[in-house]
Amino acid sequence: MNVSKKSAKILDLLARYESRNVTYMERDGSWPIVWDRAKDVWVWDAEGGKYLDLTAGFGVAAAGHANPKVVQAGRAQMARLLHAMGDVHPHARKAELARELSRITFERWGAVGGPRSGGRSAMPSAPGEGAKTIFCNSGFEAVEAAMKTAILATGRRGVIAFHGAYHGLGYGALNVTHRDFFRAPFEAQLRQFAGFARFPMAAADLAVVEFQIRNFFRRGWIGAVLVEPVQTRGGVNVPPPEFLPLLRRLCDEFGALLILDEIYTGFGRTGRWFACEHSGVTPDLICLGKALTGGFPLSACVGRAALMDAAWPASAGEAIHTSTFLGHPVGCAMALAQIAEIERLKLPRAAAELGKFLLAELAGISGGRFQTTARGMGLLAGIELRRRDGAAAAAETPGIVKALLRKGYIALPEGAEGNVISLTPPLTITRGHLADAIGAIAETVAAGTGRTGPRQERQ
Repeated sequence: MNVSKKSAKILDLLARYESRNVTYMERDGSWPIVWDRAKDVWVWDAEGGKYLDLTAGFGVAAAGHANPKVVQAGRAQMARLLHAMGDVHPHARKAELARELSRITFERWGAVGGPRSGGRSAMPSAPGEGAKTIFCNSGFEAVEAAMKTAILATGRRGVIAFHGAYHGLGYGALNVTHRDFFRAPFEAQLRQFAGFARFPMAAADLAVVEFQIRNFFRRGWIGAVLVEPVQTRGGVNVPPPEFLPLLRRLCDEFGALLILDEIYTGFGRTGRWFACEHSGVTPDLICLGKALTGGFPLSACVGRAALMDAAWPASAGEAIHTSTFLGHPVGCAMALAQIAEIERLKLPRAAAELGKFLLAELAGISGGRFQTTARGMGLLAGIELRRRDGAAAAAETPGIVKALLRKGYIALPEGAEGNVISLTPPLTITRGHLADAIGAIAETVAAGTGRTGPRQERQ
C-alpha cells in the first residue's frame, strides 16, 4: 500500500509536531491510513480507499459513523449553545441526559428486579431506585470519579482490580490498569492503592479468584472492586457467568462497592444494553463512555442515588470534582440522540443475533500454522493466534492486521501480547458485511500475510 503525497504530507506534519509516542508509522507506508471521512460502517482514507470498519473507532460508532440523527442533534446544539459552564450555570441537555442515564440503568434494572445477590450491603438499594451522574470527558475520568465515590462512601482507599485490566491511563486510573507496559514508566509517581486478582476465564478459576479477593478484603483497606464485564483491550477475555454474581456477593459481605467499567461494553455492544445484564448483576457504580455519544468526548460515572448522595456533599458553591467541559452541551445533545437511535434501531438485539453468527464463524477458522481460539459476546469478539508450539503469535498478528487493512478491513490487535484480533464493528453492520470480513480474516490468517489493496470508492 503506497502512501500518496496527500497522506505523506499529513503524516510528515504529525511526525514533526506531534509527540512521537502517539502515532505509530511504518516506514514502508503500510500503517497507518489517514482517515478522511466515515459513514455507517465505512471509512474512506485521504486517497479515496474504502474500508469496512471492524472497530467502530474503538467502539464509539455503535449506531454507525455519522449517524444522521446524532449529527443533526450535534449541529443544532452547536448553533444554539456551543459551550456552557460545567458546574456553575447549567443547561437543559445536561439535565435531560442525567435523567435518561438514570432511566436506562438503575431505574430499568430495579423495574425488572435486577438482583443484589445475598449478603449485607453498606448501601442497600430500593427497587426502582434512580441514579445520579457525574459527567466527565474521557473514559478514564469516569473511572476516577467512581474511585473517588468509593473512598468517600467507605472511607477505604483500596481498590481490587484484575490481571489484564485496562481502565485508562490517567494517574488515578493507571493504578488499576494492570499492564506493566503502561504502568512501569510512571510507577514511581503512582499511589499504589490497587490489588490485582486473577481474571477468570473458566468456572474452575473462580475458587482461586474468591480466595485472592477475600485475602485482600481481610487486610481492611479495600473499599471497592473494579472490573470490566468483558476485558476488551486485555484480549477480549470473557469470564464465566458466575463471576459478576460472585463479586456482588463479596462486595455485599465486606461492605464494598462494585464498580463496573462498561466504557467499552455498554450501549448494546454485547447483545444487552449493558454487559452486566447477562448475569443479572446490579452494580453500585457504572462507568460509561465511547458509544455514549457516537463521536463526542463525553463519559459518565452513574451511581445509585442513595449512594451518590451519601458519598458526595451538596455543593456549597465550589465542586470538589469538576472540569471546564463537564456535561458539554454538544456531547449531551448527541448522547440523547445516540440513545434514541440505539433504541429505535433495536441495536442490542441486532448485536445479540449477529454476535452468534460472528462467533460461530470465527470458531470455524482454520489457522494454518496457527492455533486459533475464538471468543466474544455479541458484537465484541476476538480470535487469538498462537503458534503451533503454543507461544503467542505476538510478532505475526500485527502483520495480519496490516494485511487486512490492505484488503480493506480495519481491525485491531489486542491483548498483553498483541496476539488477539479484536472485532467491535458498528452495531449497524449487516450479516453480509460480517461474512465478507470473516472470509478475509480466514484467508489472511491461513496465509499469514496479504498484499491486496483497499476497496476504492465507487463513482
